[in-house]
Amino acid sequence: MVDFDLTKTQKQIISAAHEFGKEVIHPAEVELDRIADPVKVFESDLFWNVLSRAFELGFSKMALPEDVGGMGLDPLTTGMVWEEIARWGPGFATSLMPGSIVPQLIIFLAPDNKELVNRFVIPYCEDNTGRHITAWCSSEPEIGSDGKNYYDLKVHHHTSAVKKNGRYEISGTKSDFPSNGGIAKSYIVFACIDPSLGIKGSGTFVVPGDAVGLKRGEPLDKIGLRVLNQTAVFFDKVEIPENYMIFPCGDEYPTLHNAIVTVGNLAVGYVAVGVMRAAYENALEYAKKRVQWGKPIFEHQLIAKKLFNCYQAIESARALLWKGSWLSMKQFPGDLKTSIAAKIYATEQAVWHTAEMIEILGAYGLSKDYPVEKYSRDAKLLKIMDGTNETLLVKAAALL
Repeated sequence: MVDFDLTKTQKQIISAAHEFGKEVIHPAEVELDRIADPVKVFESDLFWNVLSRAFELGFSKMALPEDVGGMGLDPLTTGMVWEEIARWGPGFATSLMPGSIVPQLIIFLAPDNKELVNRFVIPYCEDNTGRHITAWCSSEPEIGSDGKNYYDLKVHHHTSAVKKNGRYEISGTKSDFPSNGGIAKSYIVFACIDPSLGIKGSGTFVVPGDAVGLKRGEPLDKIGLRVLNQTAVFFDKVEIPENYMIFPCGDEYPTLHNAIVTVGNLAVGYVAVGVMRAAYENALEYAKKRVQWGKPIFEHQLIAKKLFNCYQAIESARALLWKGSWLSMKQFPGDLKTSIAAKIYATEQAVWHTAEMIEILGAYGLSKDYPVEKYSRDAKLLKIMDGTNETLLVKAAALL
């Protein structure tokens, strides 16, 4: 039977995330969101100070095993923490979530590669500065949703990896969407080895951020999640050792890609619930204080209906995400269609209900003096993150 009781450890870490989010992340994210030039956001001491403290508290390494310095938390506990952090700062949450992709994939795919573990995993887990944050590069100017097209052999990554003298030479461009792309210490890169195999012809590589020939673009100027650094990454004959390929090209490529989507979609869904919660809690507090027609607007039925509908969406989205995380705990990486369903439901609900919470605040809801408008802007990006909802729906429907 399902048990909704939280363990002592879960209560402690969620409480720590709540306190850190409310006292540190939230005021910083609001301030950083208002900086017009995105370049200055990631040059600011405020951004790096918050990221540093998140690393100190271990929120950067929750899913990594304890024997390499991680916290060894299960998917359900990790998801609860993502929701709590996103409640206070979805930009920082979506920075931290993919920030451990390099050490996670090394441990998952190449745990016996001591060179990679010692160079990329251990230093990451020991980092208290945030400077070892990582990123993964898949999308390209011509390959976006097509990255899930494993069937048309004409479709392949244009970023190439050519083997020369026991090393790989990587060349190409990853488009503007790699999360942490402009600030990462290291990258996971999907690069084509054999174009005749289509997308399946891509290998998976670890690339150091200081490699000769690697350049970063300027951060996207976005409507929401402005604290999440997203930039193009360019590779001009970047050379890496042969053993930095941690997954070969071939028929098993979709298995790896689907595992990343299964885990990543749950994380995005938890962020969506956190954003909904933030808008809901702000609107509920306002509705109990704002008096119109002789009583708090919370007592007007149409306002109460909006609030209850949002509460209902939060609870139901969270329950679906918990099931997805439970399935991940039973057998890694979990169930792809459940994860996709949870992500699509949570993000669609977040977009709708954050807009509804603006309505409760009326004209104040459009003002930056209140944070609800920010949550609505943040929610919009989540429908696209880790795969557009439309293409994910088609992918999951095929599994029915």
